[in-house]
Amino acid sequence: MITIISSTNRKNSVSKKLAHIYRGILNDKGVDTEMIYLDELPADFTATALYDQSGKNELFNTFREKMVKAEKMVFIVPEYNGSFPGVLKAFIDGLAFPHTFRDKKAALVGISSGVQGAGLALSHLTDIFNYCGTHVLAQKPKLSRIEENLTENNLSELYHSLLEEQVDKLLDF
Repeated sequence: MITIISSTNRKNSVSKKLAHIYRGILNDKGVDTEMIYLDELPADFTATALYDQSGKNELFNTFREKMVKAEKMVFIVPEYNGSFPGVLKAFIDGLAFPHTFRDKKAALVGISSGVQGAGLALSHLTDIFNYCGTHVLAQKPKLSRIEENLTENNLSELYHSLLEEQVDKLLDF
């Protein structure tokens, strides 16, 4: 089972579209997936599920349970202000530490409207996962100028092949 996380709470996001494409690639290879969409997080989770409130928000607890059960994870990461979305950091902070991430495996995909493909965001996120004891797949596609390479639910041939290559590496990881 591979858990795919659409790492923004923006409604109708490109991240969500890409997460569905990624799921399709995995499903074509016969791999079961679990989807997590951060736009479905409880609006008040930062006040009701973190720190001294940990484990007390039943809606957030369903996300915690899915992440604890995850064997391998794929994070679809949009670039926000030179890094990843703040909601992703808050989400990570609300999860059970250390067993949500320790000794698990993660793959990262960066997307941006600009030319860097969220490279800095992936670097920041990799540092966090390294701290948490997560093994991060070295191959991290950085999909720049995403709007020029995504129409409705279809990626350009190049970007689709990059995701397929990463999926093959993740399955062997």
